Amino acid sequence: MTGPAPDGPVRVLLVDDQHLVRSGFRIILEVEDDIEVVGEAADGERAVAMAAALRPDVVLMDVEMPVLDGLAATRRITGDATGDGPAVLILTTFDRDDYLFAALRAGASGFLLKNGTPEDLVEAVRVVARGEGLIAPALTRRVISTFARPGAAPPDPRHDAATAELTPREREVLALVARGASNAEVAAVLHVGEATVKTHVSRVLAKLGLRDRVQAVIFAYEHGIVRPGG
Repeated sequence: MTGPAPDGPVRVLLVDDQHLVRSGFRIILEVEDDIEVVGEAADGERAVAMAAALRPDVVLMDVEMPVLDGLAATRRITGDATGDGPAVLILTTFDRDDYLFAALRAGASGFLLKNGTPEDLVEAVRVVARGEGLIAPALTRRVISTFARPGAAPPDPRHDAATAELTPREREVLALVARGASNAEVAAVLHVGEATVKTHVSRVLAKLGLRDRVQAVIFAYEHGIVRPGG
């Protein structure tokens, strides 16, 4: 599971089959003092190898690439048995639901479209490096409506027992997170400190085997812990 942002710059691996695109991303990111681009890959197979060798904090991943596509590469990178693999941020030109949902299922911590601003990209890298999930705001409603629709995506039966292990307070925290509350907002609602909220969120993710808040949101809707409009 990806943890908080590391001491020192956030280490980023750029993965895109277009050299000009990678160069543009590098220019945008390396202007920032807290971000360092540690490598580039032009296909998914190379990305998997470089992620293992360089151990970046964030992999910025395109979808459509030769040799191995970005979704398959994401599954291999996030499937690290140690749980210490990098966060994967999908960045694609294609506004397609199948790519979005497949990326989340593959373990991606974020999904952005390439028509965003440089500021969006920089903030997204920082967010996923902190261990928080991120989806472009325009896509969030589609994610919730799809994953919350009855029968749309059967819950993983392995999660049933894990859900039972959540304490009442942990279920409260999960429900608030699923409704989009920040740690500060959760703390205000529950009248506890932010450090306590962070501890609860970490325990929820660990018990449910989830990587980040994006997956926690999907889980909560799939399992009826929260419902659209509720």
